[in-house]
Amino acid sequence: MRFLFIVQGEGRGHLTQALSLAAMLRRHGHEITGVLVGRSPQRVLPDFFRARIGAPVVEFEAPRFAFDRSNRSVSMLRTLLGNLRPGSLARFRRSARIIREQIAAQHPDRIVNFYELLSSLTVRLYGIRIPMTGIAHQFLLGHRAYPYARNTGVEGFLLRLHARMTACGCAQLLGLSFRPMDDDTRRHIRVVPPLLRRDALSGSVSDEGFVLGYMVNNGFAAELRQWCAGHPQWSVHLFWDRFGAPQTLPAEGGLVFHRLDDAEFLDRMHRCRGYVTTAGFESVCEAMYLGKPMMLIPAHIEQRINAADAAAAGAGIVAGRFDLGRFTDYLGHRHPPVAGFREWVDSAEERFIRLLVPAPKAGPQPIPKAGPQPIPKTGPQPAARTGS
Repeated sequence: MRFLFIVQGEGRGHLTQALSLAAMLRRHGHEITGVLVGRSPQRVLPDFFRARIGAPVVEFEAPRFAFDRSNRSVSMLRTLLGNLRPGSLARFRRSARIIREQIAAQHPDRIVNFYELLSSLTVRLYGIRIPMTGIAHQFLLGHRAYPYARNTGVEGFLLRLHARMTACGCAQLLGLSFRPMDDDTRRHIRVVPPLLRRDALSGSVSDEGFVLGYMVNNGFAAELRQWCAGHPQWSVHLFWDRFGAPQTLPAEGGLVFHRLDDAEFLDRMHRCRGYVTTAGFESVCEAMYLGKPMMLIPAHIEQRINAADAAAAGAGIVAGRFDLGRFTDYLGHRHPPVAGFREWVDSAEERFIRLLVPAPKAGPQPIPKAGPQPIPKTGPQPAARTGS
């Protein structure tokens, strides 16, 4: 089969999910025709993704979250106003044309959407009949048995609305989960394991005494610098995607900032004592698989839901700020692996192939008659609903 990927390019998570699924599909003889990546002008597509995806990459401008003045937490008001400006809407219309043209040119058998809003709206708007599968942890927000999005007020409502809009046009939704759950067939949601790459899971695991960190929103940097200046005995390696920053930037005490480099990040994940993060789904799963204790510091409503979910699964502790003193105390205790998590992750490939690739029909197939055959009629794919 021929697959076209469309990926939300903000942060690292959806990009690495696409890398993982591409490798799985190729191992089973399928082709990735191309990859479309939606991102903001302030983000640079990481070099590791271009180097490893193994297919042509086309970028387009997509709706994005806007942070508050502290650059720590997402501002829903700024996000709405920024994306609804006439200039932004005009750029998004151009992006929709790019998406439509690429789908027509590549003629895939299936589109896989890694939580990219604009592509879902484009497929629905233009009545594109190629089946599309949506893959994201966020699709669990609409699952009838998922408890962590409840009682989250206006922010939670807007987050669920975003998930419903991103599901628009998808015939199938695969909700990435920390743990097995029953499917929600009424809302077309299949619960699946995290999509982690083999190189993230393999190799030796050690404790070399340093703390590893990763953050997308750079407003926490000053807080971290201050703590490290007062605790020079701790070595801290923080990965960020700050535009224009050098590849490596030594800072106060034992703190070193690193530009996002996937191979180096995974290497340090294997060797760190513990991991501090703003609770992005993908890297939390990697740390859980490797048995690394964590401190989760969510910066907005989606990350707060992720953090609550991960903490309930036994991943670590949740904090409101980069209080590494609390985390270093936590590291002094014993942290057993999360029961059953490795087995759940290791079952991913069989589950994804079964859900994305139709099983061959049983029994002998009729020999087609000579000459031109009629083109079968197809209707539009039903839009999946994720509930509210």
